[in-house]
Amino acid sequence: MTGIGAKITHPTHGEGVIFGQNGDFWRIYFKGAGEKEIAQEFGGLEVMEEGLDFGKPDVSDIMVAMEHVLGDFSDRLRGEDRSEHIEMADKWDGGVMLIQPEDASLKPKEIPVDAFFHKIIMTRDRLRVLEAKLNAHETLSDSDKIELQQYITKIYGSLTTFNVLFKYKEDSFVGEKKG
Repeated sequence: MTGIGAKITHPTHGEGVIFGQNGDFWRIYFKGAGEKEIAQEFGGLEVMEEGLDFGKPDVSDIMVAMEHVLGDFSDRLRGEDRSEHIEMADKWDGGVMLIQPEDASLKPKEIPVDAFFHKIIMTRDRLRVLEAKLNAHETLSDSDKIELQQYITKIYGSLTTFNVLFKYKEDSFVGEKKG
């Protein structure tokens, strides 16, 4: 086994990523089974992709590994089974965002709209995973869950500005309903 960041398969739990080590055990996140500790000596793990071969990885390395393994399964973690790819509105295809500083001596920044849209989708997906983990948390009280859920709803509301980018209304952000 190569260590943290390795993409593996387990005979029972399926695909996973090693994200930590606890003594003689690997800490592995499985997309279908969650976090598990598996003995490093266990012979049933098959390495699909080598991990990191140096000390402790940077958190961003682990996040990249997790995104790679989980890929399209983030919807399933939220209890959804959506095979549809989230689409950007056609009018933005090939477009760029121009961020122009007030100071004319400074260069503007151009960002492809599709790259920006991808970041928005990733933000939404991560919020949904956070929401699911919050709701499934075993030690938080119901009142704590409700209070934290209100913050997530307010974040969704702050992101409604970006709904103009979505091709389909049902994919867009929905914030707190007034009423």
